Amino acid sequence: MNPIFNAIQTELFKLRKSKMIRIIFAAFSIAPLMGGLFMFILKNPELAENTGLIGAKAQIAGEANWPSYFGLLAQMIAIGGILIFGFVTSWIFGREYTDRTVKDLIALPFPRGTIILAKFITAFIANILLSLYIIVLGILLGLLIVLPNWSVSILSDGLVTLFITTLLTVALSTPVALVACYGRGYLAPLGFVVFMVVFSQIIAAIGYGAFFPWAIPALFSGISGTEGLIGIENLMIVIVTSIIGLVATFYWWRYADHS
Repeated sequence: MNPIFNAIQTELFKLRKSKMIRIIFAAFSIAPLMGGLFMFILKNPELAENTGLIGAKAQIAGEANWPSYFGLLAQMIAIGGILIFGFVTSWIFGREYTDRTVKDLIALPFPRGTIILAKFITAFIANILLSLYIIVLGILLGLLIVLPNWSVSILSDGLVTLFITTLLTVALSTPVALVACYGRGYLAPLGFVVFMVVFSQIIAAIGYGAFFPWAIPALFSGISGTEGLIGIENLMIVIVTSIIGLVATFYWWRYADHS
């Protein structure tokens, strides 16, 4: 069998056997559950008030319909995905240092590039599956709530927005892999991810979010009030950032001292 397939199979096996991925799936489930609750309150404000879900004087802005709900899910993936996808990537790359198995990887009869490519492919598969899980769960909750304005065109437009938002967010995980390798563990990449999320909010608040990679997925999802408010140059910023993280990680594993 091709070495790359062997390496990918091994990485997927380690991921599947890990309790971490189950915890992440459970944690990310909070996003569509909160989104569904938000839509339910908007759709039934009097019932929510009578059951104590909101206070008598509380006011929640927004509309309870499928377009708004898809936009809310996209924003959750754009913001929460940076943290969740980054955590998955940091675990896949950083665990080898924490568990002291990096020397075993280097001893394998595979080129180092094959190992890193397998890890990137595994991270991509895991993050895409996470996003699909959130989307499916979110749609099921929306059907359960019986949100209005359902149509095939709205569904297709919402899925396209969710898919592109997911790809943009997942693409920004490659620098996390580099930080995990450079920091030799989990803590450095997790700190990096949290810093990027906070810094992206600051940059977006002062009006330059369209030029900061980690703020672009949220802008595309419509968090600023206008969906898809980015151009080709903003997409290129994300792509270039992703390529830099990818190439730099390969370079690190090719030339860094792993003694």
